[in-house]
Amino acid sequence: MALAVEFSPEPINLGVWSLIESPCVACCRLNSEKVCVGCYRHISEIVDWNRRTDEENSAILQKVAIRMHEATSQNSPDTETRPITQAEWLAAKKLLRSG
Repeated sequence: MALAVEFSPEPINLGVWSLIESPCVACCRLNSEKVCVGCYRHISEIVDWNRRTDEENSAILQKVAIRMHEATSQNSPDTETRPITQAEWLAAKKLLRSG
């Protein structure tokens, strides 16, 4: 038995998919500046990682390298951190997508 498959002539928008792997290390804890102490990305850089272009993610990784260097070269005591809340995540995503 053959199945008939219909294809839509309209292209399906799958968004932008970055080929650059996320620096996430699955610890997701923010410092007081809302930068994750695991991957050194700001929450606004974390949301929608897979929707950004490779150029955008490359620029973020350059900032990550600077933050990581600064954090590891300072001999300051660990700062207080807290998990990312769902409300923060949603607020950052809304802000990012609105403008």
